[in-house]
Amino acid sequence: MNPDKTTRTSKFLSLVLRHQPETAHVVLDSAGWVSVEDLLAGCAKANRTISRDDLEHIVATNAKKRFEFSEDGTRIRASQGHSVSVDLQYEAKVPPAVLYHGAAAQFLESIRAEGLQKMKRHDVHLSEDTKMTLEVGARRGRPVLLTILASEMHQAGHSFYLSTNNVWLVDHVPPQFIRFP
Repeated sequence: MNPDKTTRTSKFLSLVLRHQPETAHVVLDSAGWVSVEDLLAGCAKANRTISRDDLEHIVATNAKKRFEFSEDGTRIRASQGHSVSVDLQYEAKVPPAVLYHGAAAQFLESIRAEGLQKMKRHDVHLSEDTKMTLEVGARRGRPVLLTILASEMHQAGHSFYLSTNNVWLVDHVPPQFIRFP
């Protein structure tokens, strides 16, 4: 699969598995899973034919590890980032002392006032990796790296969850736990 087609297909899978499953004529279960057979058939119906080999390649090589197969390989889901209602069933974890969030500079005033909000997603996404975090922040303008005092938040009663692709998830980050550059 050439790199351009891989990227286009990965973006389509993100749309289907995170936001609009109906685009590929599938229904996600309560934990975000869909059978691989149903997904491939639905993609074909949507004129986006994907082979099982192509799907496995995308899951294995996606830099952000956005997708995961079930242990038996019969189902697939997005690891996090959903705007549709799912319960990923991750267990609460103790976060490291600090985590990071990439934001566009244009949103700093709002973040200073309200903290980080999940917006249309299920959670705020945080990372231990500053490089990836800045890349995410750059999608909407000049990126700014925010330092999140995760350990302090946790001690104050906030729950943290770690996705299978090592993205830390939290409902909200109040401004007092954010260190701005």
